[in-house]
Amino acid sequence: MADVLAFAEHKDGAIRGTGRETTTAAATLAASLGGQAHALVVGGPGAGAGAAELGRFGAATVKVAEHESLADYHPEAYAEVVAGQVRVGGYGVVVFPASATGKDLAPRVAALLDVPLASDATGLSVDGGALRVVRPVYSGKAFAHLKMDASPALVSIRPNVFQPAENPAAGTVEQVQVQVDADTWKSRVVERKAADDGALDVAEATIIVSGGRGMKDPSNWNLLEDLRDAVGDGAALGASRAVVDAGWRSHSEQVGQTGKTVAPKLYVAIGISGAIQHLAGMRTSQTIVAVNKDAEAPIFKVADYGIVGDLFEVVPRLTEEVRALKARG
Repeated sequence: MADVLAFAEHKDGAIRGTGRETTTAAATLAASLGGQAHALVVGGPGAGAGAAELGRFGAATVKVAEHESLADYHPEAYAEVVAGQVRVGGYGVVVFPASATGKDLAPRVAALLDVPLASDATGLSVDGGALRVVRPVYSGKAFAHLKMDASPALVSIRPNVFQPAENPAAGTVEQVQVQVDADTWKSRVVERKAADDGALDVAEATIIVSGGRGMKDPSNWNLLEDLRDAVGDGAALGASRAVVDAGWRSHSEQVGQTGKTVAPKLYVAIGISGAIQHLAGMRTSQTIVAVNKDAEAPIFKVADYGIVGDLFEVVPRLTEEVRALKARG
């Protein structure tokens, strides 16, 4: 028997989608291991406001570690808190999100516990009591199948791959006391800047409308904004590296090897040729639609649906059709 711990991200006390995903994954693994799923929420005062919600997704216990010094994410402090809870709980598996925070935190916890980490997993299972992990390698061109012999087994999961599933458990919220000595920190947050318009994080979106150099000018981005708005809730704008490097869009929207890795239900690539760097960040999307005037563009090799044509004609028409379809219900 082995319990499984999920690290659950939150924003101002509201559990993020990645938190529901890690808890769902933890509950599934715990059932296979004959143990329970627990969740851990870390932050400043009020961080655990929505913690009980995780009970709906299979958490028997939700541990909440609150301290005023943890209001902003701090890598050293968070790693110490998480590693401490893993040791106390004796967990067999720990699940992190492969989000911006998770990618920074999980390796630090693995180092403190002196165990390996399987990152950016797209598949999890249990075989003979051991965790087996599937993760993309070589920019998504192949998949590695790993068997985790270490205990605890640490893994981070790609956002939007493990869909949250309700599996009600007790969801007992337990406050845990943590010791934080901010005077020993080598770095600290001095300022936080919110996204320009409070837009949905591209890493959490279920639908992404992404643009590349084929858009020709940043002033043409209204075409993509119109399509995103027509699609509605759960949609976000993305961008290629070339576009971000040119200063057209914020780095927070960049999809690719040096940007964010995404796995939405639908990825619409408009004016994106499909360089390897970009494909590495989105090729595991469930459905890929590409619009490009070059029929030989590499993006068409990974697309489920492709439209060869002038995006300035295709995208407005596509937006009209989406709006008409939604109007019909």
